[in-house]
Formats: sequence, C-alpha cells, structure tokens
Amino acid sequence: MSAKELDRLNVMQQLDEKRMTQKEAARILGVGVRHIKRMLKAYRKQGAAGLVSKHRGRESNNRLSESTRQQAVNLLKTRYRGFGPTLAHEKLVERNHLCLSDESVRKIMIEEGLWKPRKVKIVAVHQLRERRACFGELVQIDGSPHDWFEGRDDPCVLLVFIDDATGRLGRLLFVDSESFFSYSQAAEGYFRQHGKPLAFYSDKHGIFRVNQPSVGKTDALTQFGRAMRELDIQIICANSPQAKGRVERVIQTLQDRLPKEMRLRGISSREAGNAYLPEFIQDFNARFGEEPRSAVDAHRPLTAKDDLATILTWQEARTVSKNLTVQFEKVVYQIQTERPSYALRNASLTVCVNAQQQVTLLYKGKSLPYEIYHQQAKQSAVAMAKDVDAALKERTYAKPAPDHPWRKYPLFPSQKKFRNVPAPRGGDISTLENG
Repeated sequence: MSAKELDRLNVMQQLDEKRMTQKEAARILGVGVRHIKRMLKAYRKQGAAGLVSKHRGRESNNRLSESTRQQAVNLLKTRYRGFGPTLAHEKLVERNHLCLSDESVRKIMIEEGLWKPRKVKIVAVHQLRERRACFGELVQIDGSPHDWFEGRDDPCVLLVFIDDATGRLGRLLFVDSESFFSYSQAAEGYFRQHGKPLAFYSDKHGIFRVNQPSVGKTDALTQFGRAMRELDIQIICANSPQAKGRVERVIQTLQDRLPKEMRLRGISSREAGNAYLPEFIQDFNARFGEEPRSAVDAHRPLTAKDDLATILTWQEARTVSKNLTVQFEKVVYQIQTERPSYALRNASLTVCVNAQQQVTLLYKGKSLPYEIYHQQAKQSAVAMAKDVDAALKERTYAKPAPDHPWRKYPLFPSQKKFRNVPAPRGGDISTLENG
C-alpha cells in the first residue's frame, strides 16, 4: 500500500471503531462525506484491500497506441533523424497529424537510443536584465558562422536581428562573412521593413567599435558606427556574451531548427535559403514571440534625408592635390572638371565605395567625374580574425604547367643524392637523381 492508502486505513479504523465522525474523517483526508461513506463500506466488506486503487496494475486509458508509436519511431529514424524531441514533436503533429505529447516523443527517443538525456548542470547565476518595454527600442544583432546547409553548400554566416522587447526575429540573412557591407545589407532590409530602431546592441567586434583607437582620438567611429550616427541610431556594445544572452540563445535555437527545416524543404544553396528566410521568420515569431509591455512602436520611418545608398557606403576623407588628383586604396583618381583648377586645390572631399566596389567622389554632397590615372600593385592586406576564411577564399592559386621543371623532381628528396650535372641551357644547376 502507498502512504496515502495507509493514511486512509488508519482513518477508516478509527471511523469503524466510532472514535471519529465522518465529517472529521472527510476533513483529514480532504474528500467529501459521500466518498468517506463509500470507502467505509469497502473497508468493512474487503478490509484493507478495499482501500487499494483498482487501477493499479492495469494499463492506462490514455496509453499511446502501438500503431501510433511504431509510426512515430519509423519517422524519427528516417525523416526526422537528428531532430530534438521538441522539434520532432512539432513536425509529427503538424506534418504527419499524429496525436501524441512532446514527453511521449522524448520517452520514445530515449528508449530507441535517438536522444540522450542531459544531466542538469550547475548554471552560473547572472543578473537578469528586464526586457525593453517598446518594440524597436533595442535590437540585438550578431553573426553566427555555421554549416547551415549541412554540407550541401559551403559554410557561411547568418546575421541575426532580434527585438529585445518581443523576442521576435526582425531580419535574417546568409552572407559570406561578418563585414561592414554584409551588416549594411542586413540593416537596410530591416530599415525598409520596420523602420529605424532607437539602438543596436552588439558585441565588441571591430565592425561596431574601434578597439584600438589612435593616440589622442577617443571618439573614433567605425564605418558602421558612422553610418548609424548619420541615421541617429545608437550602438551599444555588450561587455560579455551573457549580457546579450537573448541573441546568443536564439542563435542556438536557429542552429538546431533552421538547418533541419531547410533539409525538409530540399534547400541546398544560399540564394534559396535567403528566399526561404521570411517564411521561417514568420513561423518562428508566431511560436516564440511575446507581446511587449507597451503598445508604442519605437521605430522611426525613413525620411528623404536618409539616403541609404550613400550612407551605407565605405567613406573616407581625402584632400585634392594641386593637379586635382586623389589617392585611395593605391589608386590615383584624376578629377575631371570644367571649373578653374584652383577652385578644387586642397579641397576636402569624401571617397565613397559601395558593396559592388564602385567609387564615388563627393564634394559638398555632389558627385565629381573622374578617371583612373594610376593603379599600384596590391600589397599584403590586413584582415580581422573573423574575416580570415573569407580572405583566403578570394585567393587563386596557379598550378604549375605539366612540363614545369618542378614536376621532374623526385617526391622524396631525402632518399636521393645530389649531383652536379650540366643543364641543357643557361649554365649548371643542382639536380636530384636516383643513386
């Protein structure tokens, strides 16, 4: 008998011996007087066995049918292999119309060896930051390099924009790497869909913050910081990954769900993935989004002064020489103008470069015509740690010709010996030959 049934037995014994009233017994056991009468009748008829639950040893009325369980096992081992219990339950219910709970799916996966229960870890306690009140008041942004297409395409980076107040995704974009132009492309799509938020919350990547300012310059801005200042958007950098935990946690969810969703839909390229992302965002927000505390939308609409085509370009200031030339990135640009040359001598202008590497020379907000006068050879470039992979992809290696002299050398020089032999032309060279 269970502890609850033993308590009932003690009360029934006192009640049968007239040492307790039925109302007192009902109050002690937390049941009604009518139920006390039924239990007393069963006790007098069967003794202690009459108080034991009749359901003990019997199958539950809500037990999962064997056919449903077998159908779920077949799908979990084939179509939904590698899925977690929660995501697998969603697909079994939505796509296959099976009637079962998420805990039933978890139990089945553990029994079949498809899921290993995780041990409870000691979680470090961090101070909880309350969500912002208004939609668009703070947008957390970050990038996640990952094998998003599970080998069907090259690994790439997913840029994530998530609203702090609602937890809803505002923008997703597959790009080559985290760079100024990739973040500008993602931000432009966000602005045109939602408007300008009050602030962006990011990490201390060199795109958002000057980590090593020059001597005497404490207010230096990155190119992205300069663009956001022109759009009146504040950039706030977090001191730790835990500080921007919402975007970090949603990236973990995306790394689990998004590749599997694209696998089910047969998406195997970055272009097809970007085309599918709006549909995924809508479904994700319907599942995990929350309502903000305030109904006020803090986004501001784009105005005529917000020329995104110019603002979201790489901009650097240059001074015009006496012969009306400007040097930028080892290229000399000769300005073509009909006005007197002295009008532009020593003038300050802005060199703008867009994502397509098109150069524009702006002087007092107007574009100046130019011709390329001289272009120097490229030297070693400086790349940040997160951009090394993208920089290596841009390099092309030339293979030696089939008749190149290097191909005539042996593969294992350590097993050969050197001997001076005359070359066919051009003097003597040191070659390797079998001993």
